[in-house]
Amino acid sequence: MPGRFAGKQALVLGVANRRSIAWAIANRLHEEGAELAFTFQGERIEKTVRELAASVDAKLVTECDVRSDEDVARVFAETAGAFGGGLDILVHSVAYAAAEDLEGRFTDTPRDRFWMALDVSAYSLVACARAAEPLMEARGGGSIVTMTYLGGERAVPHYNVMGVAKASLDASVKYLAWDLGQKSIRVNAISAGPVRTLAARSIAGFTTMEEIFELRSPLHRHIEADDCGGAAAYLLSDDAKNVTGTTLYVDAGYHAMGM
Repeated sequence: MPGRFAGKQALVLGVANRRSIAWAIANRLHEEGAELAFTFQGERIEKTVRELAASVDAKLVTECDVRSDEDVARVFAETAGAFGGGLDILVHSVAYAAAEDLEGRFTDTPRDRFWMALDVSAYSLVACARAAEPLMEARGGGSIVTMTYLGGERAVPHYNVMGVAKASLDASVKYLAWDLGQKSIRVNAISAGPVRTLAARSIAGFTTMEEIFELRSPLHRHIEADDCGGAAAYLLSDDAKNVTGTTLYVDAGYHAMGM
């Protein structure tokens, strides 16, 4: 029986290794029939991404610096070439802040690193959605999913400038959903609880965050990357054809608690 994504073509940004949420999403898409393309950032993770991409018969693996409009344009041109001019799915799992800005006080964030965090973590979604728009329009519509976190809604110690970037990302999801909805392109976000990814290890006090999360969440359990993979598969599929501008919480109910 064909999967939900049979005949669908997906571009995935943000895979770093097997523990990445982006990889869990990509793997789920592959299992349900999607053709995949991947980007990577820098030589340090290129080998890993290429090996993972080969394991799912990816059509394209290419480097992308999301801070460069020229690079984003090139990547989507290559994607169009690999997929015959169209694109159905965009997975945006890209975020960055300097490690020192995730340790001390938010107040001390310097101007240049503040804008860098917002550029990489929030504006990149806008740039990629703009580049994806004509490719998705050529396919009669499409779906975009990005990754956010509760730190964009509430102050989380040590999350600092990344929380401000996620707040901007959350607002961008809503505005993009409005702009692109007329072309049947949906834009949603997943807000995950603490997941042990490469990026999470750079957050000071991450282990403490996990302990508090397990104690206070209604389900009293940790979140795995695969949990996000399943949630993303729903949002990206036709099962969610009337869901857009929405944040789906995959956090064992933690966001619902007041203390």
